[in-house]
Amino acid sequence: PGARGGVRGSALGGGGGRRLCGAGGPAADQNRFIRTGRSRTVIVDLTLTISSALPSFPGSPAPGYVSWSSLERDGYNLELLFMSSHSGTHMDAPFHFARGGRTVERIPVGRLVGDALLIRIPKGRGGAITKPEIVSYERRGGEIPRKSTVIFYTGWQKNLSRPDYFLRNPGLSRDAAAYLASKETNLVGTDSPSIDPGRGRGFAAHRVLAGNDVLIVENLANLERIRRSKFHLTVLPLKLRGASGSPVRALGAT
Repeated sequence: PGARGGVRGSALGGGGGRRLCGAGGPAADQNRFIRTGRSRTVIVDLTLTISSALPSFPGSPAPGYVSWSSLERDGYNLELLFMSSHSGTHMDAPFHFARGGRTVERIPVGRLVGDALLIRIPKGRGGAITKPEIVSYERRGGEIPRKSTVIFYTGWQKNLSRPDYFLRNPGLSRDAAAYLASKETNLVGTDSPSIDPGRGRGFAAHRVLAGNDVLIVENLANLERIRRSKFHLTVLPLKLRGASGSPVRALGAT
């Protein structure tokens, strides 16, 4: 049903507003199991829970909503959402940093679902994943195929509540981004809030990837629960016309 009437209630986290979710951390239901015959598929929720407690990039608004309709008053509950298009676990469309780049609604659905490669390169404050580190991984685990979806686990997500989470995060160096772009990589994801290292200047990794039509997913949660280097990834943004990004629901299956 549609909303009616004026603005009611209060913003999320205010005196009269109801919470969309209980906490800003990863979803409580992190694992689900699907049995097919004798096999068992583990589904891992890779998505941060959106709430007023979720840390936001400096200068961006905190997520919230206004209660618009209620069961008691209208016979149904309905909320108005307010958040950045890059809140929580989210996708950067190429348009985020590339003039004339692809916007969210123009991303083919085939690029959002498929096999992914998980590369574990632990990094601390401000650490950069470099091209030589990726090449070293390839020597051990095999070459990254062209048009792959590549996910980096740095271990930074555990620092979500720290004040320097957005300012000292690890990311990709420019040469690493260029190397992945040269492979026509489909998507690059990370458990860091940005694909660029914190305090980096010029958003070099963003610009290289966006300029080559590579999708970016940031703030992935629970990657430590993915036990294999190859897994199935589903990452679904809202179909927002003209938008540079969108929160996503990301799921990993092994």
